Amino acid sequence: MTAEKTSLDNALNDNVYIVTGGSKGFGFSISESLLARGAKIAMLARGEQSLTAAAEKLAKKYNRENIFTQVCDVANGDDIRQAFTNTKQHFGRLNGLINNAGLARPGSVETLREAEVVLQINTNFLGTVLCSQAAIPLLRGENNPRIINISSASAWHYDEMLHLSIYASVKAAVERFTRDLRLECQEDNIGVTCIRPGAAWTEFAEGWDSERLTAGVNAWAKRFGTLSDGGMNAGHVAESICFALSYPPGVAVDLLEVRPNSIAATDEWRAEPS
Repeated sequence: MTAEKTSLDNALNDNVYIVTGGSKGFGFSISESLLARGAKIAMLARGEQSLTAAAEKLAKKYNRENIFTQVCDVANGDDIRQAFTNTKQHFGRLNGLINNAGLARPGSVETLREAEVVLQINTNFLGTVLCSQAAIPLLRGENNPRIINISSASAWHYDEMLHLSIYASVKAAVERFTRDLRLECQEDNIGVTCIRPGAAWTEFAEGWDSERLTAGVNAWAKRFGTLSDGGMNAGHVAESICFALSYPPGVAVDLLEVRPNSIAATDEWRAEPS
């Protein structure tokens, strides 16, 4: 058991991983956890300022040479291809992709805004598809290549926050897409994993309409009561991803759900939902 644990702990050393949405929330924690295991990372995000700040923060603790950043909109194929090509040129290889970039906009079905529906579909689903397409030829033949797609517990559990119908729907689509991706990638020995995290404290709600957020939380509390699951943070999700990446070639975590397991007051989510 000790020898096996040591092998898993060292499995990511010197490997190169792309993390989409890497500057905040889950993405930042994933990037930090990978660096802590000796990996090299390419952090992609839409905001140049947030990327620079995230890289500077990580560089205070980890080797700056192991951190590459590039502004990239995952709903833009040209952006993706350029970012992936630059990552390969910078580090000389690519061992894995973590499709983490995602966002949500709350709203009841009756009040959904067309632009926000399209934004959620493009970021959460189209981005996962396009990034996977770009990664496959670069991963082929590399050491223990992996693709990890991030879903959400809201895709399957009705006790998650309400008024996130589009977000939950596109995350369910990500899971169905991942099933086919897994089968197709087996021929190239590329492991494919779906991680399904529950609610965790992050900047996920940044930029949400406060009135629509409150309406969703109130509807949730009315339906399910004043208590909910709590106690999980982004670091717990990051650890599960590193765990999945660490398996030897020929073995892959198919689907891993990680959810909070302590009781929190629903009111707390008004201040800092995830």
